[in-house]
Amino acid sequence: MSRDYRIGMLWMEGPLSFLEQLCIVSFRDAGHHVVLYTYGDVTGIPDGIEVADAATVLPRHDFLQHERTGSPALHSDLFRYHLLAGNPDMIWADTDAYCVRKFETDSGHFHGWESDRHVNGGVLGLPADSETLQALLAFTRDEFAIPPWYDEQTRAEYAAKKERGEPVHAGEMAWGVWGPHALTHFLHETGEIRHALNRQALYPFSFKERRLMTRPGFDASGHVTPDTFSIHFYGRRMRRRLEEKFDSLPPPDSLIGRLVRKHGIDPLAARIPPKSAVQRSAGTDQAGTGSATDIATAVTERVPEPAMATAAASATVPPTVTRDPQAPAPGPTPAAPSVPPPEMRPDPSVNLTDLADRFGSDKGSKKHRYTELYNMLFLPYRHVPIRFLEMGLQIGGPEHGKHADRATTDAPSVRMWLEFFPKAEIYGLDVSDFGWFEDPRFRFIRCDMDRRENIRAATAALPDLDIIIDDASHASHHQQFGFLELFPKLRRGGLYVIEDLRWQPPAYERAGITTTANLFQGWLDARSFSHSDPTIAAEFNALAPEISGAFVFQAHFRKSKRDQVVVVHKR
Repeated sequence: MSRDYRIGMLWMEGPLSFLEQLCIVSFRDAGHHVVLYTYGDVTGIPDGIEVADAATVLPRHDFLQHERTGSPALHSDLFRYHLLAGNPDMIWADTDAYCVRKFETDSGHFHGWESDRHVNGGVLGLPADSETLQALLAFTRDEFAIPPWYDEQTRAEYAAKKERGEPVHAGEMAWGVWGPHALTHFLHETGEIRHALNRQALYPFSFKERRLMTRPGFDASGHVTPDTFSIHFYGRRMRRRLEEKFDSLPPPDSLIGRLVRKHGIDPLAARIPPKSAVQRSAGTDQAGTGSATDIATAVTERVPEPAMATAAASATVPPTVTRDPQAPAPGPTPAAPSVPPPEMRPDPSVNLTDLADRFGSDKGSKKHRYTELYNMLFLPYRHVPIRFLEMGLQIGGPEHGKHADRATTDAPSVRMWLEFFPKAEIYGLDVSDFGWFEDPRFRFIRCDMDRRENIRAATAALPDLDIIIDDASHASHHQQFGFLELFPKLRRGGLYVIEDLRWQPPAYERAGITTTANLFQGWLDARSFSHSDPTIAAEFNALAPEISGAFVFQAHFRKSKRDQVVVVHKR
């Protein structure tokens, strides 16, 4: 007979929005005793919920965060394992997991597949004598442990670093290393994977289907079935969608709208805080949660880990400011990721030109042939977790006489970059809307580059970048405004590329302006920037000390052709 399980949840500190309130009360209303663990002050806690000190489970000192994003994912993973080890009558649930019906298990195992490859830990029950739980606790005791499911090459690379006294910390590894990847691996290793529930039980909506839960009038019966115990809301993404598309309130006739009415939650009394009020990292709110299924999704659908060896595992950013031309050059930004040693470098048979031609990008052999250059420059970074920005995502925009609100149909270069850089975060900026393009590692920013302040505002929240490519309108002032605003965000050792120097759109090009090709050729000749606008010249010269080198290539790399692309390397 199934025992009566308590539900354990974690909210670090700060106010609960109606979305978290809905999830918490759903367990209470299903008949569970709910314990909400906190490290600091939390407001908006619903009635009937026990509040407990999280430090009694896992002290907050030596708080573990993901190095790149500042996310509390590692701490959240560790917390749930220690919680289950000390509370055999408890099942863990993220604060964005909604309870459809009371959880029941005869074995003490309560977890489920989120994708074809991974069991997620967003809802997790493991009995005290579980070999998987013991393996997870043992593995996470060493913050520098090399994941046994990584491929042989990556394990060898990490082992070599460890021998040199430079071990790789879990916070520097791919997202979810202590979460779903570890959970899935050890469930397979112990044979306890047989207890995993099917997707319908705990994750009936996939990450890519999450928008259906805010669609008015949507019939959820095809997803939420009699086998369903819980629905995951993908909290960070769901909060952002509700904020940006629905003024932080659920549409009344959407699934979430119907559920808040069912449980008597008032969204107006606990609106989702705006981004300015809650600084968000790439994974989850810094103020909040152990909502690790967002983090799990980072594993299964966002940021791939190194290739798996077994079937088991198939920050707050300062705003950009305009540089004072008279001010001294700023201090160096953090260096770009180091290039792997020769023996660890990726297979050179992967060719960027082949990818460009396959996806229909004009950067390939059919037109510009930029990828012949890029393959040489970028191949060493192929398996490094870089941040990459491209401006201009599909040919045929306003520079060619089309309206900015044109219907965009593809993003070939984005698809190319996502495949070429399997560990990179890809950012795309364009005057037209590409918000429909969804990939866990891609973020779209819409921006009209005709005004410099637009660029500054649109990119203010971007993190430091490793590679930037400007393939936008090709208007000289757009290219130059973009460089002045974004080169300061490029990390040391990073590359800034400006394409299509030889053609400027008549509709945008300003009369008498110094073209970008002439601007950089002048710098190569005189080691000083000269421009028709003395203010622009002064700003470029203020950046000059940060330029390690600039290389101008002609069309199709033939000297007889006009200048076509410039690559700038940052010191």
